Amino acid sequence: MPSLFEKIFKTPVVTEPMTPLDDDAQIERLAQQIGEHARTRRVFGGSLHIREVDAGSCNGCELEIGALNNPYYDLERFGMHFVASPRHADCLLVTGPVTRNMADALKRTYDATPDPKIVVAVGDCSKDCGVFAGAYGVAGAVADIVPVDSIVLGCPPTPRAIFAGILAALEKKS
Repeated sequence: MPSLFEKIFKTPVVTEPMTPLDDDAQIERLAQQIGEHARTRRVFGGSLHIREVDAGSCNGCELEIGALNNPYYDLERFGMHFVASPRHADCLLVTGPVTRNMADALKRTYDATPDPKIVVAVGDCSKDCGVFAGAYGVAGAVADIVPVDSIVLGCPPTPRAIFAGILAALEKKS
């Protein structure tokens, strides 16, 4: 045991100091613009309700979408909320290539979402199937299955890019 304690006390600090991110103000501005679009246009009744659909991804994009709910990004302070039912959603965030077993489920989810609705395809795989292109289990890209208003590129895209994609879809609808 003494050797473990000796090692702990002899080991210097190995962490790096946190540097402030340059895009803090950009994230704040993007999220406020999304909130303004939802409130002033009255398209979505003052807030934006988001349903996330994993159509066959590797879950990298879901981690970044999940980060939108953490205390740093905190999308709820801007009037955006994740919902469990597509019947309560205004926006569908769809990730991954659409697999054959998810194609019908994605169509049904799209049909269950009330109009006006926006669809944001998140990640490179949602655009062109990425590394999954040509696989026997892949039905195609998101745009091959449902109409898409905005595509967010990246593998995985940053939360800031996801905010920008939602804003682009909102601007397209208004």
